[in-house]
Amino acid sequence: MPASPPPAGLEVKSRFLEGLRPSEMELVLERAKQRHFSPKSVMTRQGAPADHLCLLWKGRARYFLVTPNGKRILLMWIAPGSIFGGLALREKRATYIVSVEAVHDCTALVWDRAAIRVLSKRFPVLLENCIEIAAEYISWYTDAHGTVTSRTAPERLAQALFSLASTVGQKVPGGVELRVTNEDLASTANITPYTTCRILSQWQRWGLVRKDRGAIILHSADDLLSTLLSTGARRS
Repeated sequence: MPASPPPAGLEVKSRFLEGLRPSEMELVLERAKQRHFSPKSVMTRQGAPADHLCLLWKGRARYFLVTPNGKRILLMWIAPGSIFGGLALREKRATYIVSVEAVHDCTALVWDRAAIRVLSKRFPVLLENCIEIAAEYISWYTDAHGTVTSRTAPERLAQALFSLASTVGQKVPGGVELRVTNEDLASTANITPYTTCRILSQWQRWGLVRKDRGAIILHSADDLLSTLLSTGARRS
């Protein structure tokens, strides 16, 4: 899809841009191109040259991985203000480790590799911010792996809900709304869709969540956690 310059006076809140003065941020944003992505379109592709760094401005996206046997595994969700494609900053050319797809209509600010490397040298805080963000990603993947290998199905599903609520959830009356499918949750929690449906139905009967037209309302993370502990989920 054709790229266009970001609109004048664009304001972007992102950890990647923290520490820049207003004039510096304006210069950095001027070097980006604005791109729109329709739902389910691939924004960066696993194995392709890491030639662009992207900052999600509007919409929701997520990382996914395709295994050698063709299995598609959903990973982290991406909220506005988050960056992806950070390998474009490397001096040595690299390829994207995972793919990113748009979940809803998305708008991203995109820097080509040459531009973002010049900017990172001029403003070292960009690289420092990127390193901190990468460290958080590693922490997320470490926690996710620990969850899969050491926790029960209800705990894994609860952890998936907590993670999504903190990243892409929308506050609504009665809790946090998550626009996700049972299949999405099953892949994230590494359990079957049948198990996901069974557990969610039980939690709905207990008043912890509510399923509504392609969305899940998480009423209270604290109540769900307390219920898991009191029902002996760790021993199930």
